[in-house]
Amino acid sequence: MTGNSRKNARNRPKSSINVDEDHHPINTDKKSKLRREKIKPRSFSKFQLLLGFFAVFVFAFSTYFIYSFVVNSTDYGSRKPRVITPFPAPKLMDLPQFQGEHKESLYWGTYRPHVYLGIRARTPQSLIAGLMWIGVKDGQYVMRHVCQDSDNLNTYGWTHHNGRDYGRQLIVDQGLTLETSFLKLREKGSGYGGDWAVRIDLQSKKSGSDEDSWGTGHFFFYMADEGGHAISMSRDVLDVHESSLLASGSRSDVGGWQLHLESADNPEIHYSGFKTPHIHNLSDLVLVTLAHQIRSFGYMQLPDNPGQSPNILVFQISAMVPFKADFAFVSGTDMKNSRIDERISSLTGENLTKQLVKKKNEYDDKFQRCFDLTEKVDSEAIVVGKATIANLIGGIGYFYGQSKISVPKNTDIKGDGYLLYWPAELYTAVPSRGVFPRGFLWDEGFHQLLIWRWDVRICLDVIGHWLDLLNIDGWIPREMILGAEALSKVPEEFVLQHPTNGNPPTLFLALHDLVFGIKMGKFSAAESSEISSFLEHAYIRLDAWFKWFNASQSGKDPNSYFWHGRDNITDRELNPKTLSSGLDDYPRASHPNEDERHLDLRCWMLLAADCLQTIVKVTEMSNESGKEYGFTVNQLSNFEILNKMHLDEAFGAYFDFGNHTEKVRLRSQLKMNGNHARQEMVREVLEEPKLQFVPHLGYVSLFPLMGKLIPPESWILGKQLDLISNRSLLWTNYGIRSLSKSSSIYMKYNTEHDPPYWRGTIWINMNYMILSSLHHYSEADGPYKLRAKTIYSDLRSNLLRNIIQNYYKTGYIWEQYDQKTGKGKGVRQFTGWSSLVVLIMSESYSSSWGMSNS
Repeated sequence: MTGNSRKNARNRPKSSINVDEDHHPINTDKKSKLRREKIKPRSFSKFQLLLGFFAVFVFAFSTYFIYSFVVNSTDYGSRKPRVITPFPAPKLMDLPQFQGEHKESLYWGTYRPHVYLGIRARTPQSLIAGLMWIGVKDGQYVMRHVCQDSDNLNTYGWTHHNGRDYGRQLIVDQGLTLETSFLKLREKGSGYGGDWAVRIDLQSKKSGSDEDSWGTGHFFFYMADEGGHAISMSRDVLDVHESSLLASGSRSDVGGWQLHLESADNPEIHYSGFKTPHIHNLSDLVLVTLAHQIRSFGYMQLPDNPGQSPNILVFQISAMVPFKADFAFVSGTDMKNSRIDERISSLTGENLTKQLVKKKNEYDDKFQRCFDLTEKVDSEAIVVGKATIANLIGGIGYFYGQSKISVPKNTDIKGDGYLLYWPAELYTAVPSRGVFPRGFLWDEGFHQLLIWRWDVRICLDVIGHWLDLLNIDGWIPREMILGAEALSKVPEEFVLQHPTNGNPPTLFLALHDLVFGIKMGKFSAAESSEISSFLEHAYIRLDAWFKWFNASQSGKDPNSYFWHGRDNITDRELNPKTLSSGLDDYPRASHPNEDERHLDLRCWMLLAADCLQTIVKVTEMSNESGKEYGFTVNQLSNFEILNKMHLDEAFGAYFDFGNHTEKVRLRSQLKMNGNHARQEMVREVLEEPKLQFVPHLGYVSLFPLMGKLIPPESWILGKQLDLISNRSLLWTNYGIRSLSKSSSIYMKYNTEHDPPYWRGTIWINMNYMILSSLHHYSEADGPYKLRAKTIYSDLRSNLLRNIIQNYYKTGYIWEQYDQKTGKGKGVRQFTGWSSLVVLIMSESYSSSWGMSNS
């Protein structure tokens, strides 16, 4: 089957140290010097052997797996395949507006969203830093580093983050609370990109006589150079009272650099150095080292061995909980008048505290200016809103590498069945730090609906990076897996990207808003100028992107489209998935073929065409292109044509069209596999399909409503309001269902092991668009104005109440919500498009599709 689902399982083994908590001696005397922790050797005979073999196996296997994916390349000779040929136009990221001050101001950041705290620069071979710590789970010590849902943390995520130079994160791991703060400063004497500081504050959640039950806390702070440059370690690293210097080095981008530690809590420090290009395996490296120490000496501590010319240094910081430590990174230390001591002082201790308080207050003020929630929601909701937008922005990452592309059919390319895209960088938000910490094309448009309101220059930077991924045919991969760290989170079967498959062009949602914002005077003169310049230069890429869709995803009938890539020969799926649509298992025609007409794609094409014609008008470009897109908009927004192609007048609902039968089921059959037989679920078709509307009411049916394409006086609008407010169909107390209860496929498994995904549960991105349309119709003159307003108010209240209650109950924003109970489901800390709850709070909605002509 072509395509790859975002609903994938993470198969990475979890790093853990299986040491019984009872054998961990606790020093309850805070005033005494921290003693070396010795673990009784006789308690670990089996554990030592098993852990050692397991850790070595995990490290060796994962290293080989990632290395084979990342390093492997193919020589295609003089004839480079079109699918891996970049679009022949100047890169948007080379525009002057993305150079100079803008580029340097964003150089350093928390751009490694897949780890609980990770810092890097926006450069392919960066110096990186990060945090690990020893936690406790089920009475055993475990290593925390990579964000994983299976860690079952009480909560984690940024509560404040401005996307540029400040962030505050709260992590609650059983009884241990970690507050991590990030601050960036650019002072006189600093190198390119400036300096930065990280504060780690460990506290015990327990109070009274149990406060010291954690005893000694252990965390690991590391520096690593992706370029392989050696990192030097200070001779006095074991005694922070004599010198605060931990490590130093030199790079062409930032010059000389140093890492310093300041702490008033008398920590004990141990360290280990490594020389390896496989930084994505750092958790395993530390795990193997600790396992060896435990087996050999009974000590859970690093061996104080820097190794030979290491490009990774890991520092183990141990002290009684609570304790606090400040790490200061200073650049340009090889320059004259570098003022190292003064800059370190600014990044540590009381000076750092003052800076963090100031930045926190600035964040709160900016949040109020951007979203103005004071009169719209209560204080509890505002706390959720601040944390949600912070985790979206704090989850922005920088990635570099080559995507793996499936070999197009009907080509004579030989090899391993895949091609390598050109080496590319991507600066993007991510759907989820724990499960999907990489770029997803259709998610990103929804992300940018929030980010442009927060920082329009960051928004343009992100969109520019995505559009620079366009190939010569006008195609952009739907999922970008760039670099070893991103690849380490993706099972092999989901890595390939298929050049015949599209993905909803949701970037046009944000671009449409930007164009509309210019017309309505929402931006400053400088911002409007930058946006207009960007749009003018981006137009050639956007035009090629639209034309790729128009050529590759068009249907047999004029003005019709269908998502290519569905499996038309499967006998395992109840309804062949449409992964390229983003709606995965939402039911379409039972028998895919070229007669299909997909309503949602038609509406996305209208959005794109309308945005392109509006860009031409705003930027005063050649009017010929505008006329071409104006004609397309007129055709796709023509209400009569829309109704003829997709409206079931008897039911009053919009549907897909295709070769379909409802008489399909999964049935257990005995299948032979060699000499063995087993029961398998196989699709059984009980009647011949025929061309007809596909009678599955749900999100796809509501796209004309979401696009505000229905005239406010039309009876069809009234019917749509009937459908979404009907409890027997789509309405719930927690939001609008993705699929009606009346559907024959409602909440059904698609295969024996493939549970329902878009078959009934509540998704925030679609509910946001439904609310946007209801808000529009509640203000438009017509017979349904008051009814639209009532439904809007009720739906908004239901969504906010449920999301906020879930947040306070579970500590997370969720990927989806159960239609029966309202309980969060799927991926936790899904502050991608579920962050649209902030716009629902502020009642900030997108501009209309196809309405620029009216």
